[in-house]
Amino acid sequence: MMNTIYDLLPDEENVLKNFLSDTGLELSSNLNAGEGQIGVVIKDGHMTELAARRCGLKVLSSFIRHFSALQTLDLSGNQLDTIPPWISELKALRTLYLDGNQLVTLPDSIGGLEALEALHLDHNQLKSLPDQIGFLRTLRQLYLHNNQLNHLPPSLWSLTNLRLLSIGDNPLLNMPAELANLHELRELYIHSNNLIELPDSVGDLGHLHTLDIGHNQLISLPDSIGRLTNLSRYLYVSHNALHTLPDHIRALKRLTYLNLSHNQFYELPSTISELGSLKELRLYNNRLSTLPPAINHLNQLVELHLSNNPLTTLPDSFGELRALQVLDLRNTALTTLPPTIQMLQNLTHLDLRGNNFSVLPPALAELPQLQKLDLRWVRLRKQPEWLHDLQERGCTVYQ
Repeated sequence: MMNTIYDLLPDEENVLKNFLSDTGLELSSNLNAGEGQIGVVIKDGHMTELAARRCGLKVLSSFIRHFSALQTLDLSGNQLDTIPPWISELKALRTLYLDGNQLVTLPDSIGGLEALEALHLDHNQLKSLPDQIGFLRTLRQLYLHNNQLNHLPPSLWSLTNLRLLSIGDNPLLNMPAELANLHELRELYIHSNNLIELPDSVGDLGHLHTLDIGHNQLISLPDSIGRLTNLSRYLYVSHNALHTLPDHIRALKRLTYLNLSHNQFYELPSTISELGSLKELRLYNNRLSTLPPAINHLNQLVELHLSNNPLTTLPDSFGELRALQVLDLRNTALTTLPPTIQMLQNLTHLDLRGNNFSVLPPALAELPQLQKLDLRWVRLRKQPEWLHDLQERGCTVYQ
């Protein structure tokens, strides 16, 4: 990898000199250039990567169009409000970073970037996309989050090679059934929109391993979500208006992270206990008063977050969550803990803040791995002697 202007072929050397003169920028010694500098990668005499991040650029210099071998162009964090039509002349371009600018529109010619694989348009002011975006048939990653898009062009659903689509933080009202055309998707982020429902066709995205639909206005999930059997990394459904879950959620056997926080659940279906691969379950800020006894079947669960629920009891089977390390019971209606709590031999963090315990079960002293016990805003009738023993053992006790 060569990074000096003298390693360019004469024609491109002159172009780079003109570009530097035109923009007033300096050439950095490496690709990770600082503000006011550009970084480049040069191979076989040709510019293949150019980075001009956070340089205050308001206009894109036309000299860039002459770097015909350019594969990566990073213009993130500037002040660009338009992209010139000649952008389509960069036929070798594979990755284009335009995030963090002030773009309101894109030129129709964007569809001419026939080799493009990753397009970063997030954190702009885009209100619409040109239909020609559907010509980017090699595109694998498309980042559109944090814009002002209230609709998407039908041509978007012809990008059948997409692996990642991020369209969160927009004012979108719905997702069309054609979403299912993106059958190669692995990651779908549609959080922080104004969605009230998902199309049944979401269940046809059989390769998904990550789905973020949090911070919307969903009142239910379609039964078809149970067909997402490859969903393994994350399912974010937080900050919606859900009361129930479809029974078909039991089919998500590979799911390891589930966030149902900030909804309106009064109870959980027993089918949730069939998600045997779950390692982290977040249920805080709901209306749960109890948990299904079958929760003990989640025997790989490492973190369980239940704060800000009106829980009055925990099932005796709770102690069978032997892999549990983090248990958050902050601000519930609990007045006691089941004796089986002592079976949680791997528990390292226990948060009991803001509960109405007058007495703590001595079983807590039998938790050999406990590192943090939070008892702030707990009005104990008398401080148990074993708390001192816990502290002597190295456990941090907050009171």
